[in-house]
Amino acid sequence: MNAIEKALETFRQPPHMYNCAQTVCAAFGRTDLVDEMKACGGGRAPEGMCGALYAATRLLPDKAAEMVEGFRAVNGATCCRDLKGANRVPCQECVRCAATQVEKFSRA
Repeated sequence: MNAIEKALETFRQPPHMYNCAQTVCAAFGRTDLVDEMKACGGGRAPEGMCGALYAATRLLPDKAAEMVEGFRAVNGATCCRDLKGANRVPCQECVRCAATQVEKFSRA
């Protein structure tokens, strides 16, 4: 199972019930960030950024700008409020897209 599949399979599922940000970190083996990311789900990441995307930028800070632009190109926004409101992007899709960005740029 790759990290994208792992993220999708574990998002909001027992036993952990991780939020979007925690799920992305855990899927890529960064359990050291899971507790910190607890406060970043549900639109509470800095500047209202999608929690899954915020976690991705924390995993690869040197590629953050590229990942943000890739995420925006797919979903039309990076702010949780906009993603859930006008764009109607489900959280699972945000997790998938953020994990995809990490996978893409971790190979580059």
